[in-house]
Amino acid sequence: MALQLKRRKRRELFALGNEAVAEGALLAGCTFYAGYPITPSTEIMEVMAARLPRMEDGVFIQMEDEIASMGAAIGASLAGRKAMTATSGPGFSLMQEHIGYACMVEAPLVIVNVMRGGPSTGLPTCPAQGDVQMARWGTHGDHPIIVLSASNVQECLEMTVTAFNYAEKYRTPVILLIDEVTAHTREKIIVPHAEELEIISRVEPTVPPEWFKPYADTVRGVPAMPAIGSGYRMHVTGLTHDVMGYPTQRPDEVKDMMLRLFRKIDQFYGDIQLTDSFALEDAEVAVIAYGSVARSAHLAVEQARERGAKAGLLTLKTLFPFPRPAVETLARRCSILVVPEMNMGQMSREVKRVNNGHARVRTINRVDGQIITPSEILKMLL
Repeated sequence: MALQLKRRKRRELFALGNEAVAEGALLAGCTFYAGYPITPSTEIMEVMAARLPRMEDGVFIQMEDEIASMGAAIGASLAGRKAMTATSGPGFSLMQEHIGYACMVEAPLVIVNVMRGGPSTGLPTCPAQGDVQMARWGTHGDHPIIVLSASNVQECLEMTVTAFNYAEKYRTPVILLIDEVTAHTREKIIVPHAEELEIISRVEPTVPPEWFKPYADTVRGVPAMPAIGSGYRMHVTGLTHDVMGYPTQRPDEVKDMMLRLFRKIDQFYGDIQLTDSFALEDAEVAVIAYGSVARSAHLAVEQARERGAKAGLLTLKTLFPFPRPAVETLARRCSILVVPEMNMGQMSREVKRVNNGHARVRTINRVDGQIITPSEILKMLL
C-alpha cells in the first residue's frame, strides 16, 4: 500500500514587518548579512543575528558602519553568497557610493531601507517615504536600478524573496523600501516552505576557465557569474571596464558596457514592474499609492464605493523601473488620479510625467511624521 505523505503545515507567525523581511531573506537563500543597527530597521538585523549562525553556512557580521556593511555584502556576493544588508535614511545615505560600485561590478545583493523622517537624523521613530527618489538616483552616474516596496507584513516576506530573485536573475543590487509603519506593524503571516516558491540563483559559467570572459554580453545582457575562488579569473573594479574586467576608456567599449547594463533591465520591464489592482474595473477616480499609505488608501476606496463613488486603487510594488504602462492605462480611463505619500511629492512627479495631461493629478503630502489616514484620502475621492 502506498504511503500517504502528510502535507507539511505552513508556519504561521505573529510578526513585525521587519521580522517578515528576515524570514523572506532566509527563504530566498540568504546566507550572509552585514549591517549596523539603526532605528527603525534594527529588528531585521536582530533576527539575522540569531538565525544565520545556526545555519551550517550562515554568516552574520556587525560592521562599524553602513559603508563597511555594503562593502562586506558586495564581497560576500562576489564570493558566491546571497547577501543582504538593511538600514534607514542616514545609513542609506552612507551606502550610496558602494551602491554605485555594486551596479558597476554587477554584484547581486539586497538592500532594505526602512524609511523614517529626515533629512539628517530627522524623526528616527516616525514613518516617511522621503527616500524614493534617492533610491533611484542616490548614487552618481547613469545606472539602472530595481526598487521594490511592500505595504503589509505578508508582502514584506514576499517582496524580499522577489528582491533576491531579481538580484540573482539580473545580476544587480535591488533596493526594498518599506516605511516605519509597515516595519513595526505586527500581524499574522503565513511562511511558505521554500519548495513552494520560485527561488532563482545566478547563472554560473558553463565554459572552461580559460575561455571565460567575466563581463561578456549574452542574449539577456546578464553575464555568467562564478564565485571568486572557484577557479575562474575575475578582475573586479569600479572603473569602466571591458569584457575581461580590465579598465578601459575606449569609447566603443565604454558604450557597449553601459548599454548592456541598461538593456539587461530595460528589456524585462514586463517581469519587473509589479502592481496590485483593487476595484479598478469601472473606476472613474483612482488612488496610486505604495507602502503603508496603500493600506489607508484601500479602506478609503472601500468607503468611497459605499457612498457611490467609482473609486479604485493601484498599489505600486515596483517603484523603479516606474510601472509606466499601468499608470498610463489608468490615466486614460480615469478623470482624477490621487497620489498620497509621506513626502513632498516624490512619486507624484513620476505619475505627472507619464500622465501627459490625460487626468487631473491630486496629491496628498505629509512630512510631519504622521501617517496619511483613510479620511484624508476619502475627501479627495468624493
